[in-house]
Amino acid sequence: MMRCSSRWIAAAVLWVAFTSTAGAETLAVTVEQWGLLGSWAVDCSGRPDRDQGARLTYEIRKDGRVMYRRNFGEARDENEVVSATVNAEGLLNVMVYFPSLHQAREFGLLLQKDGSLRAIYNRSERGEYTIRNGKYVASGAPTPAQQRCD
Repeated sequence: MMRCSSRWIAAAVLWVAFTSTAGAETLAVTVEQWGLLGSWAVDCSGRPDRDQGARLTYEIRKDGRVMYRRNFGEARDENEVVSATVNAEGLLNVMVYFPSLHQAREFGLLLQKDGSLRAIYNRSERGEYTIRNGKYVASGAPTPAQQRCD
């Protein structure tokens, strides 16, 4: 199991390293056209906080890479978005590589009619879900809507 996971991580890292400029532009176009760029939070008026709500930011760098920044108040990180596709229902499927966690995670985001963003799923490369069908696996509570903060 560990060997398979290590191979997957190595493949993801190599894929990121050798992605062509055209592929990066396609990724950037996808997230921009879908409406993901900018900062999002459950409550934009509050300060970022791990328990009260993080500020999540998606941006395109000058080199064309799409980055995902998480601000938890006392802790922050920045990670590269390695893929993004939109399915027939309009769900944005995003894969982010987290070097500090030595793993990639995939999550599905839905842009709602009121302009808010909602996480529909979040899973590890091993298929372990923290969010499934718009609900937290641990509690069964629905994921909250996030508002654009900029």
